[in-house]
Amino acid sequence: MAQIILEEDEISLQLSKLEVIGAFHRSPRSSMSNLLDIRRVENPWSSTVMRGMRAPGTGIPFVIMLGTLRYRGGKDFAAIYGRNPAYVLRFKGEEFNSWLITDSSKLPAALAAKVVS
Repeated sequence: MAQIILEEDEISLQLSKLEVIGAFHRSPRSSMSNLLDIRRVENPWSSTVMRGMRAPGTGIPFVIMLGTLRYRGGKDFAAIYGRNPAYVLRFKGEEFNSWLITDSSKLPAALAAKVVS
Protein backbone atom coordinates (compact mmCIF):
# COMPACT_ATOMS: atom_id res chain seq x y z
CA MET A 1 0.00 0.00 0.00
CA ALA A 2 1.21 3.51 -0.82
CA GLN A 3 3.10 5.30 1.95
CA ILE A 4 3.79 8.99 2.42
CA ILE A 5 7.48 9.62 3.04
CA LEU A 6 8.82 12.92 4.35
CA GLU A 7 12.53 13.64 3.81
CA GLU A 8 13.72 17.10 4.83
CA ASP A 9 11.88 19.45 2.42
CA GLU A 10 10.52 16.74 0.10
CA ILE A 11 7.37 14.68 0.31
CA SER A 12 6.87 11.55 -1.76
CA LEU A 13 4.22 8.90 -2.17
CA GLN A 14 6.14 5.63 -2.07
CA LEU A 15 4.39 3.04 -4.26
CA SER A 16 5.05 -0.70 -4.18
CA LYS A 17 6.30 -2.36 -7.36
CA LEU A 18 2.77 -3.66 -8.09
CA GLU A 19 1.32 -0.17 -7.56
CA VAL A 20 3.84 1.32 -10.00
CA ILE A 21 2.71 -1.24 -12.58
CA GLY A 22 -1.00 -0.63 -11.85
CA ALA A 23 -0.64 3.16 -11.87
CA PHE A 24 1.57 3.23 -14.98
CA HIS A 25 3.52 5.89 -13.08
CA ARG A 26 6.45 6.10 -10.71
CA SER A 27 6.09 7.40 -7.15
CA PRO A 28 5.11 11.11 -7.22
CA ARG A 29 7.29 13.65 -5.36
CA SER A 30 6.86 17.26 -4.34
CA SER A 31 8.56 20.01 -2.39
CA MET A 32 6.97 20.63 1.02
CA SER A 33 6.84 24.34 0.16
CA ASN A 34 4.35 23.51 -2.62
CA LEU A 35 1.95 21.68 -0.26
CA LEU A 36 -1.14 23.88 0.16
CA ASP A 37 -3.21 21.77 2.56
CA ILE A 38 -4.28 18.30 3.61
CA ARG A 39 -7.84 17.29 4.32
CA ARG A 40 -9.51 14.05 5.27
CA VAL A 41 -12.61 12.98 3.33
CA GLU A 42 -15.05 10.25 4.26
CA ASN A 43 -16.05 9.41 0.67
CA PRO A 44 -13.18 9.69 -1.82
CA TRP A 45 -15.41 8.29 -4.58
CA SER A 46 -17.58 11.42 -4.70
CA SER A 47 -17.39 13.59 -7.81
CA THR A 48 -16.15 16.54 -5.75
CA VAL A 49 -13.06 14.58 -4.66
CA MET A 50 -12.35 12.24 -7.57
CA ARG A 51 -12.54 14.37 -10.70
CA GLY A 52 -11.98 13.50 -14.34
CA MET A 53 -11.03 10.34 -16.16
CA ARG A 54 -8.43 7.78 -15.16
CA ALA A 55 -5.73 7.77 -17.81
CA PRO A 56 -3.47 5.91 -17.34
CA GLY A 57 -3.96 3.60 -14.40
CA THR A 58 -6.16 0.92 -12.90
CA GLY A 59 -9.74 1.49 -11.83
CA ILE A 60 -12.63 -0.62 -10.58
CA PRO A 61 -15.33 1.57 -8.99
CA PHE A 62 -15.40 1.36 -5.19
CA VAL A 63 -12.57 -1.23 -5.25
CA ILE A 64 -9.42 0.49 -6.56
CA MET A 65 -8.40 3.74 -8.22
CA LEU A 66 -4.71 3.85 -8.92
CA GLY A 67 -3.01 6.26 -11.28
CA THR A 68 -3.62 9.59 -12.98
CA LEU A 69 -7.00 11.32 -13.04
CA ARG A 70 -7.17 13.90 -15.84
CA TYR A 71 -9.66 16.75 -15.99
CA ARG A 72 -9.95 20.16 -17.58
CA GLY A 73 -7.38 22.33 -15.87
CA GLY A 74 -5.12 19.67 -14.41
CA LYS A 75 -4.60 16.19 -13.10
CA ASP A 76 -4.53 14.35 -9.78
CA PHE A 77 -2.84 11.16 -8.61
CA ALA A 78 -4.97 8.52 -6.83
CA ALA A 79 -4.08 5.55 -4.65
CA ILE A 80 -7.55 4.69 -3.30
CA TYR A 81 -8.59 1.25 -2.05
CA GLY A 82 -12.13 0.25 -1.11
CA ARG A 83 -14.69 2.58 0.46
CA ASN A 84 -12.31 3.79 3.15
CA PRO A 85 -11.81 7.46 4.05
CA ALA A 86 -8.90 9.20 2.32
CA TYR A 87 -6.52 12.12 2.54
CA VAL A 88 -6.39 14.79 -0.17
CA LEU A 89 -3.07 16.58 -0.38
CA ARG A 90 -3.29 19.70 -2.57
CA PHE A 91 -0.23 21.21 -4.26
CA LYS A 92 0.67 24.30 -6.27
CA GLY A 93 3.07 24.25 -9.20
CA GLU A 94 3.54 20.47 -9.31
CA GLU A 95 2.84 17.74 -11.86
CA PHE A 96 -0.30 16.75 -9.92
CA ASN A 97 -2.70 19.27 -8.37
CA SER A 98 -3.68 16.72 -5.69
CA TRP A 99 -2.82 13.31 -4.34
CA LEU A 100 -5.75 11.16 -3.18
CA ILE A 101 -4.57 8.52 -0.72
CA THR A 102 -6.48 5.93 1.31
CA ASP A 103 -6.55 6.87 5.00
CA SER A 104 -4.85 3.64 6.06
CA SER A 105 -1.62 5.19 4.74
CA LYS A 106 -0.03 6.60 7.88
CA LEU A 107 0.74 10.32 7.73
CA PRO A 108 4.09 11.42 9.17
CA ALA A 109 3.61 13.46 12.36
CA ALA A 110 4.75 16.67 10.65
CA LEU A 111 1.96 16.26 8.08
CA ALA A 112 -0.72 15.06 10.50
CA ALA A 113 -0.56 18.46 12.17
CA LYS A 114 -1.47 20.11 8.84
CA VAL A 115 -4.76 18.23 8.32
CA VAL A 116 -7.68 20.64 8.10
CA SER A 117 -11.32 19.67 8.64
